[in-house]
Amino acid sequence: MHNPLRIGTRGSGLALWQARAVATRLEAAGIASELVIVRTAGDRLQEAPLSEIGGKRLFVKELEEALLRQEIDAAVHSAKDMPALLPEELALAATLPREDPRDALVLPAHGTGGDLPAVLSQLSASPRVGTSSIRRITQLMPLLPGGTFAPIRGNVDSRLRKLDEGQYDVLVLAAAGLRRLGLADRISVAIPARQCVPAPGQGIVALEIRADDEGTRGVLQVVHDHRASVALDAERTVVAALGGGCQLPLGALATLHGDELDLQGIVCAPDGSHMVRARATGAAADARSIGERVARELADSGAVDILDLVRREQGPVEGSY
Repeated sequence: MHNPLRIGTRGSGLALWQARAVATRLEAAGIASELVIVRTAGDRLQEAPLSEIGGKRLFVKELEEALLRQEIDAAVHSAKDMPALLPEELALAATLPREDPRDALVLPAHGTGGDLPAVLSQLSASPRVGTSSIRRITQLMPLLPGGTFAPIRGNVDSRLRKLDEGQYDVLVLAAAGLRRLGLADRISVAIPARQCVPAPGQGIVALEIRADDEGTRGVLQVVHDHRASVALDAERTVVAALGGGCQLPLGALATLHGDELDLQGIVCAPDGSHMVRARATGAAADARSIGERVARELADSGAVDILDLVRREQGPVEGSY
């Protein structure tokens, strides 16, 4: 293990928050670290739709390459950006405690928050909804039947600026990112998971290392949160069992209640015409088998046909998962 521990991160505000959170926890345990900023293709292509440039894989590819070149010892990711199947030479080593995993509706600065009906009542019959996520779009169509869903890229600040300038009437963003950036007051309402199942891994910060680097793996255990890891394991199992993919209308959320795990999953037709849901509960120690059960139930209900259709429309994508 290199001393100080080299932590690879993207340079966005949220990515730096995540990396600093890791560094702060390491420092509290007496472990020195330094941040190494790695610019990714996802950062360079800020305005292009993810579905056209390779999906979320572009946010992790260069960090993984830096790991393999031994330029960094650990890469910090938003877990929802990570492929379900990692390169053979790499492995997940630790996760930080999970933040609010839900999606959030964000109104312009002059809007007021409240419960979901109160927030929706402030929108016109045909609002311009800013989101690039097919998962969010397909689930929110019933809530916003007259909405026009328009792609939006860029960091959180630039998205909020576009909203406040009137380019959109409402945004859909991850509640976790807003909270971590000190922007919780911009959350008009967190959408209940029953109405919009989050992306697998949403709200979890994950640390990736070289698979054979046992020294770094051991050091990172001081920041590791077991409960977040169990939830992530269950959710990623669903994705892997259904064949993976980068920009898919697939949601999965694992919730722990003591030693019990409750996992829900959803796959939606791209046009929002129908949704396939599944749910399973069991011992948290059986997270992967619970994930496999949910994936099986989704597949038996037609999820594979839906996902295969989306993959054919997207075409081949390097590093898809």
